[in-house]
Amino acid sequence: MQGDSPGKRGIPQPIRGGPIRFGPFLLEARLAVGGTAEVYLARPAQSAPRPTGSGPPPVPPRMIVKRLLPHFLNDPEGRTMFEREAALHTAVSHENVVTVFGVGLSDNGEPYLAMEYVDGVDCYRLLRRFRSEGKVPPIPISVYIVREVLAALSSVHGAADAHGTPLGIIHRDVTPSNLYLSREGRVKLGDFGIARSTQRATMRNAASAMLKGKIAYLAPEQVAGEPFDSRADLFSVATVLAEMVLGKPLFPGAGQLAILLAIRDCKIDPLRDVKDRLPAGLFEVLERALARDPQARFATADAFATALAPYDVDRAATQAELAEHVRRAQAAPSSDAIAAVRESARAMRASRASSAEPEPEPEPEPEPEPEPEPVEPGEAIEPDDDDDAGAASEKPTTQYAGLPAFVQKEDGTRYGPWSFAQLVEALATGAIERGDEIEYMGHARKPVDEIDELVRYLPAKTATTNQVSGPGAPDFMDDLAVTSMLDVLLKVLENQETGVVFAEGTEDVHAEARRKELYFRAGRLHHVASSNASELLGEYLVRRRLLEREELDIALAVLPRYGGRMGDTLIALGLVGPVDIFRAIREQGRDRVADLFKWRRGQVSFYRGQTAPYVEFPLDLELPPLILTGLEARYPGESLLPTFRARAAGRLARGPGDRRGLVRGVKWPPVVTAIMATLAQPLTLDELLARTTGGGVTTAGDILRVLELLLAAHFVAWG
Repeated sequence: MQGDSPGKRGIPQPIRGGPIRFGPFLLEARLAVGGTAEVYLARPAQSAPRPTGSGPPPVPPRMIVKRLLPHFLNDPEGRTMFEREAALHTAVSHENVVTVFGVGLSDNGEPYLAMEYVDGVDCYRLLRRFRSEGKVPPIPISVYIVREVLAALSSVHGAADAHGTPLGIIHRDVTPSNLYLSREGRVKLGDFGIARSTQRATMRNAASAMLKGKIAYLAPEQVAGEPFDSRADLFSVATVLAEMVLGKPLFPGAGQLAILLAIRDCKIDPLRDVKDRLPAGLFEVLERALARDPQARFATADAFATALAPYDVDRAATQAELAEHVRRAQAAPSSDAIAAVRESARAMRASRASSAEPEPEPEPEPEPEPEPEPVEPGEAIEPDDDDDAGAASEKPTTQYAGLPAFVQKEDGTRYGPWSFAQLVEALATGAIERGDEIEYMGHARKPVDEIDELVRYLPAKTATTNQVSGPGAPDFMDDLAVTSMLDVLLKVLENQETGVVFAEGTEDVHAEARRKELYFRAGRLHHVASSNASELLGEYLVRRRLLEREELDIALAVLPRYGGRMGDTLIALGLVGPVDIFRAIREQGRDRVADLFKWRRGQVSFYRGQTAPYVEFPLDLELPPLILTGLEARYPGESLLPTFRARAAGRLARGPGDRRGLVRGVKWPPVVTAIMATLAQPLTLDELLARTTGGGVTTAGDILRVLELLLAAHFVAWG
């Protein structure tokens, strides 16, 4: 189950009026409810005879029954997801995987999944218990749990269908709340709700389901929206082990976007800080398992488990010790129990207060610190809005409605009253500049540079419609009527530049000039600023239909509460998911660059060594894919074909290759390297198109755009 909202979770809630009949089961208590399904503690309606010989496992007296929520019963996609989970879970049989006892339909056609009930706690609750005591699990226990999970994943990743064809299952939700620990010290992997079979997955359901995973345990390639395989599960396992070693999550952050950035960049500094306290070699094992590049990680779950074997010696003693910790965690008072005690105390105090002759009230004893609510299978752990707000104001959101802003320009011109949304647009378009002063939401007037919520929207340097100005003389300057953005970005890539490109121009002579700033670090795109209000994040999400216009208006109204951060605001309001926001920001940066390729007039200037003054979300995008995206924006479809036909006077062959900086350390997309390999021998344009197109994978337009790139880079030349 995914997308569960906070509430009383994990504690059996007995059904009023006693157990109810559901298919072949009696549902006794509800354990949790999620986005698409709910989970019950159940028992068979009738005693089942003990099976003889081989066959399905015997039905236990207690089990878990998962049923689809009523409003999904007539939803084809909801039923398909439920059926896929059942099929994938049933395909795996292993002692460390939660057993499936039955899959079917109730008398009225409701699908269900009957599974093993693990009497104990999940790993999340165990870790929370250790933290409440100021401790971390002993290393042998942590390694024992993880090696048991890796044994389960080895079975999951190696599962095959009835014909022996590998299913290619990726669990995609290996998190502490999906690792079940029994009172006997056994470890079980559960919840295949967002598991995927590479044999049957479609791009649509794979992408949408992946977003439902718990973000703190995603692999970097999942966060970035890149292709991933079973090694993403191994990264998640390593993240869990690191959390057990540290006693806290490996990738913390002030907000969920900060967590995703830490994962993308594989910032494992907290683990590096405790390296000296770990057994010799354990840090290196974790470092490899947490590599940004999947190719650098362990190839299989078995290989990872083998590397951890030296730290998992006396397994029998460790299992017994784990069992003791599980029983202690299970016996600890839950937050529900603490809440009930508090409610009872409040009721008693209220009764005494209303009495005609109140008795003196004794000094209250300190209340125990409540534990966070337990997390059930598949539930997302989401921070409260206030936690995610970072430096947000303490004023209630409703107080901002009547607090307009006023702008005082340097020449004395005064504007207002303006809403926060109007301020942001004015900053983005250059109507408000550095040095202007603002009476901001009830605060005294001060320069915009000193207002944290607004300075993020200011361009780094001022540019006018007549020229692009920057810090001194530019290192190079180009006219876009003569030099394309392709040539500009190839210069940056060739020299692995760190600096800023100021661009001002437009697509045609009748359009108003726009300004953009492109910041690079070591030849990678770090940040893009734009003066175009339509390129702000909220507007971008509306255009992509990830957000409704009315929802954007709501977010803009409360934006000051979240420090002016649109991404954090949308996440806190539950309007857009954190991974969707993360990817949208990266794609927004990509599209801002692609838009520059369409400019046919204007000027660009490059200033080496200049860095962006304020960037919360570094894009860290490779330039080669950005260049191809830009070329597609400039030359859609097969629009380049007439140009190539006009100059196709000979054969295409390998060029002089004199721009060596475009070879060393540059990772070119596969389509580029494939065409380079095809041109090992000279070919005419028609011969090249005949060899590289077909099958609907690569079009003639794709080949022509790559050729435009290769010709500009001097990798290819006409012979």
